[in-house]
This record gives sequence, C-alpha cells and structure tokens, in this order.
Amino acid sequence: MSQEEKSVLTEQSLDFLKNYINNPSPVGFESNGQKLWLEYIKPYVDTTFTDPYGTAVGVINPDASFKVVIEAHADEISWFVNYITNDGFIYLKRNGGVDHQIAPAQRVFIHGKNGPVKAVFGWPAIHTRLGVDAKEQQPKTENLWLDCGARTKQEVEDLGIRIGSVVTYEVGFDELAYGHYVGRAFDNRIGGFMIAEVARLLKEKKDQLPFALYVVNAVQEEIGLRGAEMIARRIKPDVAIITDVTHDTNTPMINKKIEGDVICGGGPSPAFGPAVHNKLLAFVQDVAEKNNIPLQMRTVSRSTGTDTDSFAYANDGCPSVLISIPLRYMHTTVEVIHKKDIEQTISLMYEAVKALTPSISLSYFD
Repeated sequence: MSQEEKSVLTEQSLDFLKNYINNPSPVGFESNGQKLWLEYIKPYVDTTFTDPYGTAVGVINPDASFKVVIEAHADEISWFVNYITNDGFIYLKRNGGVDHQIAPAQRVFIHGKNGPVKAVFGWPAIHTRLGVDAKEQQPKTENLWLDCGARTKQEVEDLGIRIGSVVTYEVGFDELAYGHYVGRAFDNRIGGFMIAEVARLLKEKKDQLPFALYVVNAVQEEIGLRGAEMIARRIKPDVAIITDVTHDTNTPMINKKIEGDVICGGGPSPAFGPAVHNKLLAFVQDVAEKNNIPLQMRTVSRSTGTDTDSFAYANDGCPSVLISIPLRYMHTTVEVIHKKDIEQTISLMYEAVKALTPSISLSYFD
C-alpha cells in the first residue's frame, strides 16, 4: 500500500494546519492560537480546560484514574517593543530564542492595542554600511530596528504601539517540492497539530481507552518549559508522550558527529537521554516496529531541551518519552518539514496510545 493510500491527514485537517501556522502565537501571548486549537479539538474529546497562563487541554475518558499525556507546545519565538525613538524607529528585546541574524529586511506585525500593525526590519543599503575599514556591520539585537511608516514617536503611539507590544514575523505556510512544507513556528505548532490529529483518529475510529488521555498544548516552552511545568503539577500524569521538533542534520553547516544523522522524510526521531524513560522508549520502538514506522534514533545529553524535562521530573517522577519530527532551519521564518514525517509521527503516537494499558510495567526493577 502506498503512503498516499495510508495518509492519516484529511482536507479539513490540512486546512486547520495552514490556519494554525499562519496565526501568531508568541510566548506569553498564545491565547489566539490556543482558541483555534481548542475549537478544532473539541469535537474529538470529552471535555476541555485551560490554566491561568493559557495552556489548553482536551481530555478523553476524564473519569479514569490512570492518566496519560500527549503533549506539544504552542508558543513561538518573537520580539518585544522596548524603545521608541523621537524619529519613530522601534527597538526591540527578544521574546524567546529569536535569531537576530535573520531579521534584516523581514516583514513583521506589531501587535498593538488597536490590532496588528505592519512594519519592516530596516537595514542600511550595502552601499552605505561599509565603514572606513571596509568592515561591514553585523546585525545585533541592539542595532536592529523596526520601521512602521511613522516618523515621530507620537505617530507610533497613535497606531496603538506601546512598550511591550509583541512582534511576530509576517510570513506563513507554503509548500515546497517533494512533500515539504515551509512556514514559521512549525516549532512547535506542528506538535499541537499532531496531538490534535491523534484525538481525531481516536474519535473517528471509535477507540475505547482504558485510561484518561490528556491532550496538552502547553505555553511558554521557548523561555524555559514553563507551561509544561505548571500543567504537569496539575494533571499528575502516570505517563507522558512529548512531541517537538529536532534538527534535520543533512543540510550544509551542521556537524553530524555532534548532532547525529536525521533527515526530513526519514521518519519520527525519538531520543535517548536521562529524562527519557528507557522502558517507555523501548515500548514506543516496539510499537513502531510492529506498525512498520521507520525511526531515526538520536541522543541528547544532560537535558532534552523540551517539555519532556518538565514532565519527567514533575511530582514524584513521570515516565516520559520524546518523539520529535525532523525540521530544517529551526527558529527562522522558513522552517521546513516533510508531510511523510507528520503522518508517521501521528501514526506512531496513535498506535502507542492504543497499545498502552494501565498495567504497563515501567519499573526498572521488575
């Protein structure tokens, strides 16, 4: 059977993905994206709730005592308005690990109190930016500015822009050749999309689970896994399956000896690491083998750098596993993923959830 015949994606789900990726969801201001996500997932779960900082959760079989989480994070890197000059130029601070080197000449939205305002990252023409020593200036946070068309500080403020207004890049979802998608914030709204699709498949296939499944779209991962930390304490899960992105290491300028060997289109990429529970990872690997889902295994060091760390070490410890999807050009406006990896990661999480039971033995001493 071909991959097209086995596709788990529908036209409706792809429409949601495009809308979800195009919608801004910056760190600390995730609510608009979360509203879209909740609206999409509600038909597929029994109940939903949110926490004070905006993490959104859908629950299937909520009365069961054994609790399983599948989780992604909803936030994207962005900027804050930090200073407005008398000439109407706007200087910024980072909101998460945004890459200053890609900023020059990018188009953005400044999310002011009157709605989004279009602006651009200004940058001097090449003719003018060579110094007397013929050495070009390099973009840095302190020398990047926004130009929204205003020519005074008052004109900026009249547009509803204030100190603390958040800034996101304008570019959105598109398609490249050979099954690749491109957009900003696939890190990690692709994860939010995939866990929602798991809920959809469970509902449409009328699967009955012997446990409560919490479908968690957490906030504030990009600045320290904060949303996962809060919601893990609230739910107190018995098992957590986390999905995020990882680097496609087959592009130029990446050292496979350091980053491992992972490529878009090669399948989901689970990780070995201290926060990853070895027996739960072996369970996931077994599920993948039984369902002919290829895996690209990799390793992490002291931490995964994902919400896995918050769930694994929450409460009295929660057996957790990380299933990542390969991504090119992380934290840029042109993040690239492959449709096949999306489908196979959804399938792997779906099959893993179906195979789980409350009687699963996850003790290292059994």
